Amino acid sequence: MFGANLKKMILRPRLEDIKVIGYYLGKIIIALGLIMAVPILFGLTQAEISPVLDFFIGMEITLIIGLILTKACATEKDLNWMQGMIVVSLSWLVATALGAIPLYLSGHWNSYLDACFDAMSGFATTGLALVQDLDHLSLTHNLWRHLIMFIGGQGIVIVALSFFVKGASGAFKMYVGEARDERILPNVIHTSRFIWLVSIVYLILGTVALGIIGISLGMKPFNALFHGACIFMAAFDTGGFAPQSQNILYYHSLAFEIVTIVIMILGSLNFKLHYCLWTGKRREIFKNIETRTLFITILITFFITALGLTQINIYPRAITLFRKGFYQLISGHSGTGFQTIYAIQFNNEWSHLAMVGVICAMALGGAVCSTTGAIKMLRIGIIFKALIEDVKKIILPERAVIIQKFHHIKGIFLEDKQVRSALLITLAYLILYGLGSCVGMFFGYPFLNALFESTSAAANVGLSCGVTAASMPAALKYTYIIQMWAGRLEFMSIFTLIGFFIAAIKGK
Repeated sequence: MFGANLKKMILRPRLEDIKVIGYYLGKIIIALGLIMAVPILFGLTQAEISPVLDFFIGMEITLIIGLILTKACATEKDLNWMQGMIVVSLSWLVATALGAIPLYLSGHWNSYLDACFDAMSGFATTGLALVQDLDHLSLTHNLWRHLIMFIGGQGIVIVALSFFVKGASGAFKMYVGEARDERILPNVIHTSRFIWLVSIVYLILGTVALGIIGISLGMKPFNALFHGACIFMAAFDTGGFAPQSQNILYYHSLAFEIVTIVIMILGSLNFKLHYCLWTGKRREIFKNIETRTLFITILITFFITALGLTQINIYPRAITLFRKGFYQLISGHSGTGFQTIYAIQFNNEWSHLAMVGVICAMALGGAVCSTTGAIKMLRIGIIFKALIEDVKKIILPERAVIIQKFHHIKGIFLEDKQVRSALLITLAYLILYGLGSCVGMFFGYPFLNALFESTSAAANVGLSCGVTAASMPAALKYTYIIQMWAGRLEFMSIFTLIGFFIAAIKGK
C-alpha cells in the first residue's frame, strides 16, 4: 500500500528540468573545451604538431556539443537541488568521454574504453592507468593527463563556478553535489576562487622545489620543471599520475620523495584549514578533529604495515622502511597513489598484513573539502566521538547530562544527524569497496588483490598491486570507472541521477 502511494507521488521530470540541466551542463562542457587550449598552446611551443591536432579535434567536438546544449536548452532559470546534483553527476561522465578523445587519438591507448578509464582516473584524481608506452608519450598528452587531475582535484564544477558563473544562486547546489559542503568564504563563487588561488600558489612553489631537485639530479632545466609541474599537480590533487612509467621510483631521490610527501599531506587537508593557515590561525592545525584523526590513523595503519614488513624482514634498514613502507602508506592514506616500488612487489615481496595496513589507509582517506576521496577523517572522528558518548551513557548515572563536542574550525556540538550522516557515507564506501572486490574475484583475482585494487579505485587512490592492466576484462574496467566516479562524488548526486531516471520512466 505504501509502495503504491509512493509510486503515485513520483513526478515525471518536466521539460523545464531537462532544459535547465542541459543549459548548465553545456556551460561546463564549454569550460572543458576552452581548457583544451592549454595543451594546444603548449604543444605548439614544443613543435608537437600531431598531438596539437589531437587536442584541436577534441576541443572542436567539445565546444560544438557545449554550444548546442546551451543554445537548445537556453533558459534564465536557476538550478534547484535536484537539477544541481544531476548536472554534477552528468558533468563528470561527459568530461570523461570528451577528455578521453585526444588521449585515444594519440595511439597510446588500446581502445577508447581504456582512454575513458584514464580520463576518469585523472578527473577523479585516482591515478590507475592503462596507458601504453608511457615513456614515449608526447609532452602535450602528458600535460593533459596531469592537467585533468589538477582540474578534478579542485572539481570540474569549481572551474565553472570560478570563471564562468557570475553570482548564480544555484552555484551552491553544484558545489555540494561535488562532495563539498563547507563554504570557506560567505560566497561560494569566492570560495571556488580561493581554492584556485591556493592551488596555483602551491603549484608555483611546488614546481620550483621539485624542479630544483630534478636539476640537481642531472635533468635538463626544462625537463626538470615540466616533471616538477606534473608531479606537483598529481601530488597536491592526490592523484598519482607521473610522466614516467616507473612513477616516483624513476627519480631515485630521497629529497624528491620527502617533498612529494609534504605536498601529498597538503593536498589531503581541508581547504578551510588552508584558509586558516593563510590567515594566521596556525593553531587550528593542532586543534582540528580532522588533523588529529589523520595523525592517529597514520600511526595506526603504519604500525600495521611496518609490523607486516618487519615480520618478513624485507626492509631491514630504517631508511629503506621509510622509503618503501611509509611512502606507500602515506601515498595511500592521502589518496595520492604514488609508488616507489613496482606494483608486482606488493604481491611478491609484501606480507598480507602489510597489504592490509595499506588497504585500511586507502579506505580511510584524508579530509573533507580536500582533493582526496574515501571515507575521510571528519567522519571517522565523529563516529569515534559518538562511540565515546555512548560509552559514557552506559558508565555514568542515568541522570547525568552528557554533551559531546568536537573542534572543526570552531567548536561544534555533536548531534545525531551528524553521526547518522557519517555512518551512512562510511557504510556506502564499505559496500562500494566490497562490491568491487566481488567483481574482481569473479574474474579470478585473489581476494586480497581484488580488495586492494577495488579500494584503490573507489577511494580514488591509484596504488596498484598489478590487477589494473589493459588486458583485464572490460567489465572490470567499467566497474572501476563507476567506482572512481561514485567515490569522487560521494554518492548523493549519483543517487539523485538514478532517481531522476526512475522518475522519468515510472513517474506520473
